[in-house]
Amino acid sequence: MGLFVGLSTLDVIQLVDHVPGADAKLTAREQVVAAGGPAANAAVAFAHLGGAATLLTAIGSHPLGVAVAADLDRLGVTVSDLAAGSVEPPAVSSVLVTPSSGDRAVASTNATGYRLAPPADLDALVAACAIVEFDGHHMELAVAAARAAGVAGRRTLLDGGSWKAGTEKLLASIDVAVCSDDFHPPGTNNPTDALRFLREHGVGWAAVSRGGRPLVWAGPDSGGTVDVPAVRVADTLGAGDVLHGALAHHLAAAQDDLTPEAFVNALRDAASVASRACASFGTRAWMRGE
Repeated sequence: MGLFVGLSTLDVIQLVDHVPGADAKLTAREQVVAAGGPAANAAVAFAHLGGAATLLTAIGSHPLGVAVAADLDRLGVTVSDLAAGSVEPPAVSSVLVTPSSGDRAVASTNATGYRLAPPADLDALVAACAIVEFDGHHMELAVAAARAAGVAGRRTLLDGGSWKAGTEKLLASIDVAVCSDDFHPPGTNNPTDALRFLREHGVGWAAVSRGGRPLVWAGPDSGGTVDVPAVRVADTLGAGDVLHGALAHHLAAAQDDLTPEAFVNALRDAASVASRACASFGTRAWMRGE
């Protein structure tokens, strides 16, 4: 079982020939409306791969929030909604995907609408899981859950999409961190700097993903790179989230102490799943084999 702590959104994803300029209109080729957010997408991937996923997040009872919760339920994710009594709409991510490159442009309020206190059953939620994954949103909640995981002896995984206020408090309780090339802790400029920073802040195993280029990783006594499978990229939206969901699934199934070989194998398998997700439009088609 995996516990995923972080952001949920309603994603409205449009496939467009190009990103429109000021005052311009265009007709999208396709659209997808689905639950999104890094932790939510990772939980979906984890569940799709056969794990039991619980998502600790804020959604609310607004009709758009009901749609988010229904989508997650349909995909096998159990939701613990810390904003269940709120009638405010959830964060909505507006996404434009360009098919020629697979690049995406995203606008979202993310987690700015909520400050979440840890639930009374946090210790029980954490203890019931083999791994706890964080996306860095809802930081107060994330820090509390990570500390609870440390007390319970549960492995923790950070999705470092970008540096956020309070991340340094979270790192003290993180066992594994896989960060994007946009993750820049203070005073860092490149993957080598980021990996060193993570190591200095107590993270034993870390990697930096760089799109189609090899992942760069570092462990307590070694490091290296992991190749990413080459695919014809249709859409990069959510690829990092899928990577983390797949990695969490692999790490949850192997609770022994990590070795360099085991970490590399986990990264390689997760990269393979994420690459498959990049080969189709939207965040769901890869699960249907399209």
